Amino acid sequence: MIHLTLYTTQGCHLCTQLEGLLGQLCDEPVALTRVEISEDDALMERYGVRIPVLADDEGQELDRGFEAPRLAAWLAERGWLNDAAWEALQCQLEGKPEPREARGARMRSGRRYLS
Repeated sequence: MIHLTLYTTQGCHLCTQLEGLLGQLCDEPVALTRVEISEDDALMERYGVRIPVLADDEGQELDRGFEAPRLAAWLAERGWLNDAAWEALQCQLEGKPEPREARGARMRSGRRYLS
């Protein structure tokens, strides 16, 4: 299980977007600890204009994680990215059809034959 901290505030639509992307792109379940920044002046000073901010167990942070390419790169650096899900999302964002594997295809002598 992946343990992450999300610095957020009530009603943050970008935080909701980030949570959706995490569920879609992570290759294992995510345990997300949400930290409400509006209740702490120091947290407001640090994160107020940067939320949502995602932090791993080592304290490495990612701001603007709602941008799918940034989140995918951050997850990939940690070995948590589901590559197939990322490829499918990229196709969706670019308006391209998702790649599909040929069904019933067999490889023989370096050639693909449909059966």
